[in-house]
Order: sequence, then structure tokens, then C-alpha cells
Amino acid sequence: MTLYEEWRDLIENQTDATFQEFWTEYSGAETKIYSDLLDRPGEITSGTLGELAAKYEVRPVIFMGFLDGINDSLRKANDFEHFDESSSLELDIDLEKLYYNMLDADADYLYGLPQWDDLLTEEKRKEITKAYKKSKTVVKGEKIGRNDPCPCGSGKKYKKCCGR
Repeated sequence: MTLYEEWRDLIENQTDATFQEFWTEYSGAETKIYSDLLDRPGEITSGTLGELAAKYEVRPVIFMGFLDGINDSLRKANDFEHFDESSSLELDIDLEKLYYNMLDADADYLYGLPQWDDLLTEEKRKEITKAYKKSKTVVKGEKIGRNDPCPCGSGKKYKKCCGR
């Protein structure tokens, strides 16, 4: 079983009894890792998965969960599904995309980290937050009248075609 499969298995098999302990471990590890990475903006973190897990003092499966979460925020995404502890990786983070993805994950404990004050201006963070909120707004399409031409392109009236 790969580390990614272990990670998926770990999160899918949480019960009410085990979730709090898991979440405390995972969110604590995630906060610690992100704090360190954000303290060194622009620096590409690299090494093997096992080395980086040891550096941040987390279990490799928990580090895999972190990688699963940050993958969309990297300039070059990785195929973590086949990684093991000896797999090499590079973390070249796009900070604006990371902030956006933290908003999307509703991870206030991460997008509220004090390091963001030095990395993105308050104006930029508001702009990213506005773009995030706008992406979640559903805009209703234009209503098609009964006697309007059918949008499928048949040439018939809507009421005689797709509106039936």
C-alpha cells in the first residue's frame, strides 16, 4: 500500500471516537509546516518525503496528507499517488494560489497565520477573498420564453422542442 493510499484510508476510516485525536495531530502538523514554509517565502523546499516528515517531526502518512492538500498550490504539481518515503519532491509554492486554496478549504487556522501579513498586503488578501467569494456565487442564466427560438439550435420554438 502506498503512502497516499494509507492517507486516504486514514481519513476515510475516522470515527467519532478517533476523529478529534486525528484532527489535533493533523491540524497541528499542518500549522507547523505551513508556518515554517511561510517564514521562508520564495525558498523551494526539497528532499525526500521521509526526510521532510522527520524534519517537521510528523508521521510520513500525515506529511502525505499535507502534500495532498498543498499540491494544487504548487507551481509544478506532483503525482503523489505513487510516493513512498524515499520519493524526492520539491515544494515551489505559489503564495496567492495557496491563500486562495486555504480560503476554499475553510482553513481559517491557516489563512489566519501571522506570516501572511508580511507576504501579501491586506489589499491583496481582500482581492483574493473577493475572487474566492465571487467564484462561489451562482448566477442564474437568462430565462427562455415559451415562444423564443430553442437554444438547441433546431429552429423550432422552445415550447415545441426542448420545452415540452
